[in-house]
Amino acid sequence: MKFEETIRGMSNPAKTAQQAQNAMQRIARLSHRCPPVLRLGLATRDDTRLEAEDVAHAVKRGVNYINWCGRDDALAEAVRKQRFDRDNVVIAIQLEARTKGGASHELANALETLQTNRIDVVTFYYVEESHEWEEITRPGGAMEAIEEARQSGKVRLRGLTTHQRSFGAKLLDSEKLDLLMIRYNAAHRGAEQDVFPVTDQRGIPVVAFTAQRWGALREQTTGDPPGFSPPPALAWYRFVLHNPSVSVVLMAPIDRRELDEDLALLDDWRPPSLEELQTMLEHGARVRNHAGRFP
Repeated sequence: MKFEETIRGMSNPAKTAQQAQNAMQRIARLSHRCPPVLRLGLATRDDTRLEAEDVAHAVKRGVNYINWCGRDDALAEAVRKQRFDRDNVVIAIQLEARTKGGASHELANALETLQTNRIDVVTFYYVEESHEWEEITRPGGAMEAIEEARQSGKVRLRGLTTHQRSFGAKLLDSEKLDLLMIRYNAAHRGAEQDVFPVTDQRGIPVVAFTAQRWGALREQTTGDPPGFSPPPALAWYRFVLHNPSVSVVLMAPIDRRELDEDLALLDDWRPPSLEELQTMLEHGARVRNHAGRFP
C-alpha cells in the first residue's frame, strides 16, 4: 500500500481505523518454525555500547527478534549467559560466506560464540549481483551448508540481505528463501513498488533496516521550512511499522539511552496521525534530495 493512498483513505474513518489496525499489529509470524515476534527488533553493530543487561532489558520489554552483527558483543554475551528465555527469542545473523566450507565454518563459529544450538534466521549478506547468488546456490555453495543445517535443526529460516530491491524480489522465484531483509524508510521508499507487492503475494516476511536513513531523518536539511524540528527516532520506526508489508523493523541503538528512547514506542504503539505521516513524507523527500543520492 502506498502511503499517499493511506492519506487519501483517511477521509473515511471506518476505513482508516481498519487500515490502522492492520498496519500496526504488534506481532508478526515469520514461520511456523519460529515463535511470534514483536515487530520492533533489535540489531547490534560494531560501534554499539550496549551491555548484556541492556539486551536483556529489551527482551523483557517484549523485543524478541534480535539481529547479531557477528562480533562478540553484548548481544552475544546475553545469549551465552542465558539472560533471557532462548526459546522465545528469534536470533538472526548475516552470513558472508559464499561457499559450503566457508558457510559451515561461519555458522559453527556463530553457534560456538553464542553457545546456542540453533540460529533461527540466516541471511546471505549483501548479495548485490547475480554472480554472487549463482556462487551461493551452485553445488558446493553456501546454500548447501545452510540446507544441511536446516535439516538438522541448526537453522530455521533462510534469508537474503540486499540493497538491490528488484533483484532480491526476483530471487524469491527460486523458492530457496524464506525471508527478505532490505532497506526501507521515509526517504527510501522504492520497496513499496519493487518488493512489497511480491512479498505480500508470496507471504514472505520482510525485515527492514536503516529506518532512520543512518540518522539523516532525525537531522535538519537546508530545505526545511522555518522552525522545523525533525521527528525523533521512534517516529521513524512508527513510519515503517505503519506499512503492513514489513514484518520487523530493526532498531540499532548505540547505547542504553538510545535504546530507551526507541523502546518508548512500545508505550505509545499506534500508527502515525495524518499530520505526522504528512510531515514524515515531506521530510523524507527533503532528505532524499539533500542528504545524498541513493537508489
